[in-house]
Amino acid sequence: MNVTFRQLRLLVALDEHQSITAAAQACHVTQPTVSMQLQALSESVGLPLYEQVGKRLFLTEAGHALVRTARSLQDEWGAFEQTIDAMKGLKRGRLRLAVVSTAKYFVPGVLGRFCEQHPEVDIALELLNRDAVVARLRENLDDLYIMSKPPTDMALERHAFLSNPLVVIAAAEHRLAGRTGLKLSALAGERFIMREAGSGTRLACDAHFKAHGFEPQVRLALGSNEAIKELVAEGMGLAVMSRHAVTHHPEPDRVVELDVQGFPVPSSWWTLYPQGKRLSPVAQAFLAHLSAHPGA
Repeated sequence: MNVTFRQLRLLVALDEHQSITAAAQACHVTQPTVSMQLQALSESVGLPLYEQVGKRLFLTEAGHALVRTARSLQDEWGAFEQTIDAMKGLKRGRLRLAVVSTAKYFVPGVLGRFCEQHPEVDIALELLNRDAVVARLRENLDDLYIMSKPPTDMALERHAFLSNPLVVIAAAEHRLAGRTGLKLSALAGERFIMREAGSGTRLACDAHFKAHGFEPQVRLALGSNEAIKELVAEGMGLAVMSRHAVTHHPEPDRVVELDVQGFPVPSSWWTLYPQGKRLSPVAQAFLAHLSAHPGA
């Protein structure tokens, strides 16, 4: 087969954008160039690599197989470039991170300090819900992944770097505010506003409640910590969330942490990557930075 890196980059872009036009824009080339190069690539492989359904393009089985190979080659080449730079005494390249949304309360500070120390490193940050981050982890699309509830059905390298306690919060004027040593049963008549099913916070919360034989009355399930905190502040119910999220409320005096037995629920933030993955020098430097400066 006569295949070029350029053709492989275009195929990866097509997979990501599902459009010849969008792939051309992403790669800064013309649409006819993309069409011509992908046609040549299909002919070289000997099988169609994509098909059009309506206005969208989808990869064939051969196309998906080639994209996986292309991404592996890109990763290997990027790691090689970073290794050569490291030999020259340079620390530059791109760090690709996929992070669950709740980590947005501390990740910017961590990245800011890392970039101060490594100004020639570019950051590609994906801030997503847990399911989306896990999906990217399964496809090995990034260098590192940050979440509080790692999947248990994958072989992963895991590094805990920061405590992530889960606490019960209420409106400042709630009847339970200020009381100490509350039993979980004291919350039996309360409505709860929870994170969406599948989120790390919800998984940990559900497991904790189940272990203690408590079934919360869930009024709403939302995917936004900000929306949950605002509803709690308005007296719509109680919530369980990361203390990192609580302390970033724009008006912290409107919500309070309740003193409930069994809380805070201990949890940690983890950096993850598939076992056997060879980390780039930049990714290794970021792991070392997290170990030395976990909160900022």
